Amino acid sequence: MNTLIIISVLPIILLYLGLYKFKKALLPVTIVGLLAALGCAVAEWSDYTKPIFSGMMLFDNFAIAFSSVTILSTILILMLSKDYFESISDHVAEYYAIILFSLAGIIVMVSFHNLVMLFIGIEIMSVSLYILAGIKKKDFASNEASLKYFLMGAFSTGFLLFGVALIYGATGSFNLDIIRDWVLLHPHKTEPFFYIFYAGILLMIVGLCFKVGAAPFHFWTPDVYEGSPTLITAFMSTVVKTAGFAAFLRLFSTCFGPVAELWMPTLLIITILTLFIGNITALYQQSFKRMLAFSSISHAGYMLFAIVALGANSNSSVFIYATAYSIASIIAFAVLILVQQQAGTDRFEAFDGLAKKNPFLALVLTISMLSLAGIPLTAGFIGKFFMFSGALAHFQFTLVVIAVINAIISIYYYFKVIIAMYFNPAERGELSVPTYFKFVLGLSALITIVIGIYPVFLATLI
Repeated sequence: MNTLIIISVLPIILLYLGLYKFKKALLPVTIVGLLAALGCAVAEWSDYTKPIFSGMMLFDNFAIAFSSVTILSTILILMLSKDYFESISDHVAEYYAIILFSLAGIIVMVSFHNLVMLFIGIEIMSVSLYILAGIKKKDFASNEASLKYFLMGAFSTGFLLFGVALIYGATGSFNLDIIRDWVLLHPHKTEPFFYIFYAGILLMIVGLCFKVGAAPFHFWTPDVYEGSPTLITAFMSTVVKTAGFAAFLRLFSTCFGPVAELWMPTLLIITILTLFIGNITALYQQSFKRMLAFSSISHAGYMLFAIVALGANSNSSVFIYATAYSIASIIAFAVLILVQQQAGTDRFEAFDGLAKKNPFLALVLTISMLSLAGIPLTAGFIGKFFMFSGALAHFQFTLVVIAVINAIISIYYYFKVIIAMYFNPAERGELSVPTYFKFVLGLSALITIVIGIYPVFLATLI
């Protein structure tokens, strides 16, 4: 739990640094602190763990793996933030602090062992994100994004809390082990309390689907992603979504697996809707940023495969897919920031001739798009392969066919960017790339290729 302690104390230190005008120390201290937290997480890796804090949290290998991915993604995103927040406000320390407070909530989300801690983790993360979405105080789109996110987030929290209350009413506990034992001891699904329990599961599905942006509870996602500052959108699209699915999977694999036949049809319909709505709507977007928003909805559909086909390999499947998606998305948003700064727009036309203006940017963005599309020799292909394999092992043949059709659809809008970069004429001069951007983009592209060629080291972690 040293990881959570470091990430909770670090933003307070940053606020003091901001108070005493040590602006140049903010980013280095943040990166060093996060690296220390990552090191502490890896050092706690063990085959035997037990719940701590009277059964409230469980920092097992599952939690360590997902904590490491979220911390690493946050480090990469923050390395892109040099001079970014300064252009928005003079109070830079607050932005770093709020991002880290959000990350603290995320660590709680992936390591909860009690439904109360799940709620606390989600709220710590969400309240921070409501602020981050609206940090451009004079930007109407940013204000709109913050307000929509707040209203929809509060609405979804109501569903989640109602579901938690019904599950507590049926089982008499918030503890995941006790809830699981109650399910195993009540095989007859006709008892009155079981109907309350089933209603609680459905309400929790609704609440968690809101958080991960799954259809038909996705309607806040495009506007919030588009209106928020691009760096914050990158954080929400990668770190937040990974944490949401880790919490989703931990809850359902621990407690609700024995009664999967009751909730699985509902989640199956949600998965199919998410795939089609995300991919088909992305086809019609003219904005690269909005396309990535709808793309994130479709990727939520793919990650739901691991819960629909709940099994022994679900943990590793979500872990690999979330890692691949996060790294590829960070590349895409990083290139978008640079292109947007030069062209002043995020439309596809802004990428025209990028291969001539900056071949390195065009190459890494191509790797990102290929990975998101699931092309072989990239991490995205391995992620989809694990998801499809898990579904086939549970005889979900129709779902896999639907997913393959959607994967083919996604190739069209991902390749629109590649075509614009390599085949459309360039209208502007060369595009310079800062050194820290080169490091993040190069490292992310390398990770994407390495996972695509040699995925075994990730597949065997959890």
